[in-house]
Amino acid sequence: MKNYFFWLLPALVGFGCASSKKAVYPPDKIVPAEKSLVWQISGNGLKKPSYLYGTIHLIPKNEFEFPPAAREGLDNVQRVTFEIDMKEMTNLRTQIGLMSKAFMAGGKTLKDLMSADDYAFVKGKMSEKGLPGGMFERMKPMFLSTLFSTDDEGGLSSNSRMTSVEMELYRMARRRKLESAGLETAAYQMAIFDSIPYDAQAKMLVESLRSTEASESGEDELSKMLKMYRDQDINAMQTMIGDAQYGMGDYEDILLKNRNHNWIPAMGRMMREKPTLFAVGAGHLGGENGVVALLRKEGYKVEVAPEE
Repeated sequence: MKNYFFWLLPALVGFGCASSKKAVYPPDKIVPAEKSLVWQISGNGLKKPSYLYGTIHLIPKNEFEFPPAAREGLDNVQRVTFEIDMKEMTNLRTQIGLMSKAFMAGGKTLKDLMSADDYAFVKGKMSEKGLPGGMFERMKPMFLSTLFSTDDEGGLSSNSRMTSVEMELYRMARRRKLESAGLETAAYQMAIFDSIPYDAQAKMLVESLRSTEASESGEDELSKMLKMYRDQDINAMQTMIGDAQYGMGDYEDILLKNRNHNWIPAMGRMMREKPTLFAVGAGHLGGENGVVALLRKEGYKVEVAPEE
């Protein structure tokens, strides 16, 4: 989903006595058919269950609702793990370090990558955000897109009508004094940016900004994705993200599939250490290369989390 780039950038039954045996799913049951954002992970050597919560990086504040099953899971874990540790994302030293990697090579600017109309549109959005020209015009478009959605604390502006599920969850985790962690680092995501041509990044930036602006019409890609999210249809979300018309197109392997596969061994290590709630974009959950299917292939029992 184009709006995905704004951030690049699951009551427990048998808790404490979950089976440690490997789960074996028939081939036709590997890909989840259930519609759910919250999943319980058990078996395969785990002493206690962990959880998987599908997030969405942008959602209207008046639509945000923390699922009861996710809240129940949060009550029973010792750590919350995001795609990138939110503690890292809100750290000033990290942000300063990333700035050195944020600029395009060869003196390229946004103006070089966009039509006159698109450039004027983005410039207007930069002005609204309080981002002056000069250095910001030389930033990699995918890095610049993160600045449109974050304030100095790493969350959305308090005046914005949108919010980030990750930031809302991070605030809950901090209030509970839970450890936070990440499946990858901000530096790694910056390296992902470098693997995508600047002109493709620029196109994604413009389309994500226009989609967010038009979301009130209910006809843009963000609104379609939000409906799928409310319906908890993780397979539909994954399909849309991989659709060349709406989503990542030629870069799905880089931005989605490869990252999903990389996360599985890291998730395994974390779950064996302590019960963990993993919060990743819901588009990462569905499909044959989604996190649910990949965990099932590894022998974990991954089922819709009960609410109580």
